[in-house]
Amino acid sequence: MNISYQWLQDYVATDLSPEAIASALTSIGLETGSVEMVESIPGGLKGLVIGEVLTCRKHENSDHLSVTTVSIGEAEPLQIVCGAPNVCAGKAVVVATIGTVLRSGEESFTIKKSKIRGEESYGMLCSEVEIGVGTNNDGIILLDLDQVRVGMPAAEYFGVVADAVLEVDITPNRVDATSHYGVARDLAAYLTQNVAPVKAVLPDVALSVEGVCPLPVEVTVSAEQIARFQGLVIRGIKVAPSPEWLRFRLEAIGQKSINNIVDITNYVLHEYGQPLHAYDLDKMEGGKLIVGTAKAGDKMITLDHTERTLTEHDLIIADGVGNPLCIAGVMGGEDSGTTEGTTAIFLESANFNASSVRKTARRLGLSTDSSFRFERGLDPERTEWALHRAVALILECCPEAYVDGGISDHYPVVSEPYRVILSLDKMNKLIGKAIPVDQVERILASLEIEITERSSDVWTLAVPRYRIDVTRDVDVVEEVMRIYGYNNVDLSGYIHANLSAQGEPDRSYSRRLLISEQLVGAGFSEILNNSLSNGADYEGLMSYPSSKLVRLMNPLSAELGVMRQTLLFGGLDSISRNLRRQQHSFYFFEWGNCYEYNQTEGGEPSMADYAEHLRLGIWISGQRVQNSWAHAEEETSPFELKAHLEHIFTRLGLKLQNLKQAVVEWDIFSGKALEIRTGGGKLLARLGQVAPQLAAKEDINLPVYYAELEWAQIQREAERAKVTIGDLPKYPVVKRDLSLLIDTAITMADIERVARQSEKKLLTDCELFDVYEGKNLPAGKKSYAVSFFLQDEEKTMSDKQIDGIMDKLQKSLKKELGAELR
Repeated sequence: MNISYQWLQDYVATDLSPEAIASALTSIGLETGSVEMVESIPGGLKGLVIGEVLTCRKHENSDHLSVTTVSIGEAEPLQIVCGAPNVCAGKAVVVATIGTVLRSGEESFTIKKSKIRGEESYGMLCSEVEIGVGTNNDGIILLDLDQVRVGMPAAEYFGVVADAVLEVDITPNRVDATSHYGVARDLAAYLTQNVAPVKAVLPDVALSVEGVCPLPVEVTVSAEQIARFQGLVIRGIKVAPSPEWLRFRLEAIGQKSINNIVDITNYVLHEYGQPLHAYDLDKMEGGKLIVGTAKAGDKMITLDHTERTLTEHDLIIADGVGNPLCIAGVMGGEDSGTTEGTTAIFLESANFNASSVRKTARRLGLSTDSSFRFERGLDPERTEWALHRAVALILECCPEAYVDGGISDHYPVVSEPYRVILSLDKMNKLIGKAIPVDQVERILASLEIEITERSSDVWTLAVPRYRIDVTRDVDVVEEVMRIYGYNNVDLSGYIHANLSAQGEPDRSYSRRLLISEQLVGAGFSEILNNSLSNGADYEGLMSYPSSKLVRLMNPLSAELGVMRQTLLFGGLDSISRNLRRQQHSFYFFEWGNCYEYNQTEGGEPSMADYAEHLRLGIWISGQRVQNSWAHAEEETSPFELKAHLEHIFTRLGLKLQNLKQAVVEWDIFSGKALEIRTGGGKLLARLGQVAPQLAAKEDINLPVYYAELEWAQIQREAERAKVTIGDLPKYPVVKRDLSLLIDTAITMADIERVARQSEKKLLTDCELFDVYEGKNLPAGKKSYAVSFFLQDEEKTMSDKQIDGIMDKLQKSLKKELGAELR
C-alpha cells in the first residue's frame, strides 16, 4: 500500500525524514520498502527558469526560425534559436537551460549547446506540452512580465508540489492500518515511545443536519450480514475535475483521478480506511433503497463495464423496483454511477459482512480497494466520521451543494470494544523482561487501548473494535512488545535450546529421499503441482468418481474447486506446458497427497468419511533416445516404466517374485493396465498408457505412460523386508534359453512364478528376450523366448545338474501353463 509523506503529516506532526519514517514503521511491524519521490508535474520542472525575451529577429538562413536574446536574471543574456511562430520580445517565457532534462512520453532528452543553421543556441524556449503543464503545442508559453520574476524557477511559478511515497506492506490481520490515518496512529505510538508524546489527530468534521433522509432505506437482511448502513442525500452537485491538491494526492499513491465526487470517496477510503459509494439519485426508481441479497440469475453491469451474474448469496443495494445498483462492498453499478450530468447523489457509508464480501469478490474474480478492506473486517463505528468527512469535502468542492434532510442510519446492534484480561506477570514472562508499568500504560494509551479495571497485576482492557487482531491477552502483549521495541529486549539471558535432542528417524521420509535420488539419477525431474484441481477432470471416470471428490466450500476459482483424487492430471498439465515450449522428452515424478470422500450410507458427514493418501506419480512420454548419428530415435514404452517400478521395489528390499501382477481394466488407462499387489493382495501400484482422450484434453498428442504408487503400503512392506548382504558369487552363472509356445493370455509373470516354484534354490532370474505373434503359429498362441539363470553358491554346476533342472522347469511349465517347446 502506498502512503504519502505529506498526507501522513496531516494527522501526526513530525520532522522525521521519509526514510526515517520508513525505518520506524518497519520496526513496529509495518514493513516499508521503497521510498519514491513524486512531483505534481513529472520531473519537477528542474532546470527550467522564467526568462524575458529582450530581442527577437528572423534567422538569416531560415524562414521559420527566430534568434532571440533572453535574460534569465544573470549577468549576460542567452542567445536562443526558437522555431515557435508566437515568439516575440517583451514577453516572459519558460527557458530550459543547458543540462536540463526534458521528457517526451517515456523518452527524455538533454538540452545542449548547439549551432542551428549557423547560429549558436544556449537553451530552449518551451511549450506547455514540452514541460508537461498543458496540452497546447502550437507555440511557446508566453507570460506577462508583471506576473513573474525574471530568473525565478518555473517550479515556483507553476506551483510544483513534491512528495515522498512510502510502500508499506500491510499484513492481512492489520486492516486498521490500511489508511493514512491508521499508519499515522501507529507512527504516533512509535514517536511517543521513542521521541516525544504525540497523538494522531483527525480533522474535525462534525456535520449538523436535521430531518429525515428523503430516500427511505429498507434493510432486509440480519445485523450479521450488514452491521451498519448510513447514507444521506446531497443536491446541487456539480460533477467536475477535482481540485489540484486532491488530484495530486490520489495520483501520488497510484490512484487515477475520475471526477470530484468519485475522487472524494476514494480520498476518504485512503485517508480513513472506510469505503464509501455515491449513487446518482436521479437514476434510481421506486423512491427507496433496498439493502439485501440478489435473486439468483440477476444481472448487472459493474463500473468496469462487465456484466455480472449474481446469486442469492450476494449482498446488493437495489432501488425500489429491485434493480441492482451496487454489489455491496465490492463494486458499484455502471448504470447508477455519477457522471457529468449528475446533480444529486445518495452517499453511502456502510459496514458489510466480511465473509459475504470475500465470497462474492472471489466468485466474481473482483478485487477492489473496498473489498480488500471489507473482507478483512471493519468497525461499524467508523462509518459516521467517514460520511461526515466526505460531505465536508463535497461541500468544499461544490459550493452550491447542500444536504437534503438528515442521515439514514441502520445500526441494529451497537459495536462494543473487545474486553481483554491482561496479567502483567504473564506479559513479563512472555516478553522475558519486566517493562515498567508506567511505560506499558503509555504504550496502551498510544494504541487507544483503555484500562477499565485494575486488580493487583491483572488489568481489564477495552480494545477498540477496529483492532480485529487484538482479542486475547497474548495479542496485547504482542502490541506492547511491538511498540516497546523488539531490539530493546536482550534474549541471551533466558533463551535456552538443546540442539542435540534426537528423536526417532523418519524412515518414510528417508526412503522417499532415496527413491527420489534414484529417479533423478535415472533422468527424471521432480515436479510439484497444486493439490487443488478441476472437478471437470473427473467427470465420467469410474476409477475416480465425482461422488468421492472433496469439494471446497469457497474455491478461489472453478478450476481449483476440488482436492485431487489422483496425481495424474497435474503431471499431464506439466507435460502439456513443456510440449508448448518445444520439449520432446518427458520423465517426471511427483510426491503428493490425494484425497477422497466416502460418506457413510445414510449417515451425516463426519471427519471419518475423509481419507488422505500419500502417493508417488511417475510419467514418461516422448523420446527415450533422440535421433543421432549413433542411435536411431526411440520412443518410451510401458515396459520401460515397469522397469523403473521394479527398480524402486528392489531398492526398498521387496522381492519381485513375491509380488502379484495382474492385467486389469482402469478407465484412466488405454486398454489394459498392470496392477501390482503384495502376496497378500494389498495394492502397491498401477501403470499403463494414459487414455488418449484424457491426454487430448491437455493438447497432448503423444502416448503418455503413467504409474501411481501407494506409498503407505509400500512403506509397510519395506519395513517388513529383510535386506541381506552376502559375498560376491565365487561360481559362474549358467544361462539356458527356452522358446515356449503358450496361450496369448499367459504373461511373463506367470512363467516366472511357475519357474520359481519348480526350482526355488538355484534359479536366480528369468528374462524375456523375444516375443512373436503372427504367421506360422496356431490361433490363440504366441511365442516367448525366455532366458533362465542358474547358480550354485557352493560349486560349479555340472551339465547333468543343469539338464535336470531345465527338464523339471519344462515339465512344470507344460503342466501348469500348457507351454510347449517350439
